[in-house]
Amino acid sequence: MPEIDFNSDVGEGFSLYHAGDDAAVLPHITSANIACGFHAGDSRTMRRTVALAAQLGVAVGAHPGFQDLQGFGRRLMKLLEDEVYEAVVYQVGALMGFTCAAGVPLKHVKPHGALYNLAATHRPTADAICHAVKDIDPGLMLFGLSGSELTAAATACGLKVAHEVFADRTYQDDGTLTPRGQPGAMIEDVTVAVDQVLNMLHPGEVRSIQGNWVPVRAETLCIHGDQPGAAAFAWSIKQALLSEGVVIRSPV
Repeated sequence: MPEIDFNSDVGEGFSLYHAGDDAAVLPHITSANIACGFHAGDSRTMRRTVALAAQLGVAVGAHPGFQDLQGFGRRLMKLLEDEVYEAVVYQVGALMGFTCAAGVPLKHVKPHGALYNLAATHRPTADAICHAVKDIDPGLMLFGLSGSELTAAATACGLKVAHEVFADRTYQDDGTLTPRGQPGAMIEDVTVAVDQVLNMLHPGEVRSIQGNWVPVRAETLCIHGDQPGAAAFAWSIKQALLSEGVVIRSPV
C-alpha cells in the first residue's frame, strides 16, 4: 500500500504574536517541524509545541531558518557557508534542549523558507546544512524538496532523507516552488490540493504552473500551519488520502 508522512510547520508564534492554530493542525499530521527562534518561535512556544506534539504522538523535528523575524524567514540572506552551518547548529541545539528536557526524541530537521529554497538549488548551502545536522546527530533525518540539491547533499553526507512535496504550493518546470511573491504561488482550493497530492503519489508527478508535468518523489507531504484554515485543509487532505488507501505515518 502507498504510504506518506504528513508534516506541518508549527510553533511559529512568539511573545504575544500567534501564527496558526497548532492545537487544531497537529492531530491531523504525523511530523511537526517546530520553529527554533530565528524566523519565528521562542522558548515558551518551543516548549509548549514539543509537549503538545508528544502528547499527540507526532514526531518532532527542528525547523531552522534565517534570522529574520520581521520577514518571517522568507527573505533571502547572503551568508557564508560557515554562517549557515552555525545558524543551523544553534537553532537545532535550542530545540534539542527542549526535547531532551521533555524526554522526547528529536527525529528530523527541515530548513524553513528562504533558507530551504536556497538550499534546493545552491549546493554549498545545502552541504552546510547537512554537515551541521550530521555533526549534531547523524541519526537525524533531513527533510528537503524532492529531487533538489538539498536531498542530494543529504544523501552524499550519509543522512537519512525524506523527499518532500507540498499540498498548498504550486511548482515551476524545474521542480522548485513558485516564489510566494508571484501570482498562483499558494493553493487555497482544497480540491485542487487533493488532486495535486494524489498525482504526486501516483504516478509521481506534479503539473507545473507553466502546465507541464514534473516528476517528484513523495515521501513526506507538507501543509503550512500558518495559512488561514490550515486545520480544515489538513483534515480534508488526510481524509482524501485515507479514502485512497494511503498509509499516513512518520518516516522516522
